[in-house]
Amino acid sequence: MTPTDGFVGVTGASGQLGMLAAQALMNRIAPKTVVLLSRTPERLTAFRENGAQVRPCDLDDADELPRAFAGLSTLLVISTDALGRRVAQHAAAIEAARRAGVKRIVYTSFLGAEPGNPALVARDHGATERLLRGSGLEWTILRNAQYAEAILDVIMPNALALGEWRSSGGGGRIAPVARQDCAECAAAALLRPDLAGCTLNIVGSHLLTYRDMAAMMAAMAGKPVRFMPVDDGGLYAVFDAIGAPRSPADIAPGGFPWCSDDMVSFEASLREGWFDVQSGDAQMLMGRPPQAFADLLKDSLRARKETAA
Repeated sequence: MTPTDGFVGVTGASGQLGMLAAQALMNRIAPKTVVLLSRTPERLTAFRENGAQVRPCDLDDADELPRAFAGLSTLLVISTDALGRRVAQHAAAIEAARRAGVKRIVYTSFLGAEPGNPALVARDHGATERLLRGSGLEWTILRNAQYAEAILDVIMPNALALGEWRSSGGGGRIAPVARQDCAECAAAALLRPDLAGCTLNIVGSHLLTYRDMAAMMAAMAGKPVRFMPVDDGGLYAVFDAIGAPRSPADIAPGGFPWCSDDMVSFEASLREGWFDVQSGDAQMLMGRPPQAFADLLKDSLRARKETAA
């Protein structure tokens, strides 16, 4: 299935998810109909050489966004990681898309983006979802679960090094999803105009607690990973000890790109069950099941071993 007219755009195309989504899209449709948008277009040279259009695009520059979006029929708005600013950035993108004549936006939201969810990330995405629904544009919302890579590339190395994983997530469950699967889902959704008005949950194959994941790491790595439950104060202490900023306002350029308020509120949301979601939406979009966390963990440990060797 292909878009009915115009070009298909991807914001944040030089980011981790953006590059994967760009490639997945170019595997599905003629590269000349793909427009990749980024603050760092020089990172997209290979895509340009393979036929895609590349345009500079800064979501902080609202006046220039309609020019960047000109001629687009469908636009993937990949949510930014600019804590404290991203709702304004998303609002600028939505308004610019409307002014540029974009017909439909596909937006990468987050699981559980509902009123009452304590997670800062859910509040930001919920605000953006409300803007989309009131924009007059067609929209498709993809509520992605936590990336498996966030666990395997950030949490796991520390857990293996220290022999422990401190968490305030309690018995809360989530189905981590591979970033590649999120990219494949985004590309597929862009080419599905019949999904206008749909909110889809993009989750992994199995619901797991962090305790479950710690046990899997220990078993597969052959190293102890003791799961240590803490309260919110104890989790703040973990982040304070490594010098993480407390709030979005405390984030400084060149320092931590995240803050402990974000992390602690995320685990409170996990603990309260906001991410306990199972769904067949990813399989519907990709035509295959999402990758299992156990398989991703095995691959990650193998890659770590090969790198160390």
